[in-house]
Amino acid sequence: MGRPFDVRKAIVSRFDEELRFFRGWIDKPKAVGSIVPTSGITARRMASIVRPEREDLVLELGPGTGVITRSILERGVKPENLVSVEYSLDFVEKLRDDFPRVNIVHGDAFDLDATLAPWKGRVFDSVVSAIPLLNFPVGKRIELIERLLDLLPSGRPIVQITYGALSPVPAGRGSYSVERFDFVIRNIPPAHLWIYRRHARA
Repeated sequence: MGRPFDVRKAIVSRFDEELRFFRGWIDKPKAVGSIVPTSGITARRMASIVRPEREDLVLELGPGTGVITRSILERGVKPENLVSVEYSLDFVEKLRDDFPRVNIVHGDAFDLDATLAPWKGRVFDSVVSAIPLLNFPVGKRIELIERLLDLLPSGRPIVQITYGALSPVPAGRGSYSVERFDFVIRNIPPAHLWIYRRHARA
């Protein structure tokens, strides 16, 4: 008898999540890349790059409603080792309710010195990003990737979701490599995932 109630509750929760995401898109279309949240399949694929066994910090950019955040935690990352940076205050408040032990930061990913001030000098294992990079000039995208790679050990990845067919950060324009990671059809819209790394110089 309890199962139909659980199903209805899940449907209502999903609708509430998508409605909140849509409102965020209406209010700040430049800060939200899609009118619906990332699918669970895409989120799990993005979270697959992290290494929970090392217990290093993981940086998440643009958690939105928390779909990717949840997948990172389910991967095995401890909440206190996850730093999630969100620009929208509406999302921040909900994220703090849903993930009270995660370091939810209300800040700007393009101003990392200020946003990550509490972790100054810390090294992160990897970066999981859902920032809508295509909404920003190419120069700013390159600067962001270079700055993020400064926070990672050589060879560790940034995974970035985008809805365009090409990498939002062009190859050959900096000290990073570009790798197509996946194409997820079961996402609305279909999502392209890209990996950026900086390898140690010989």
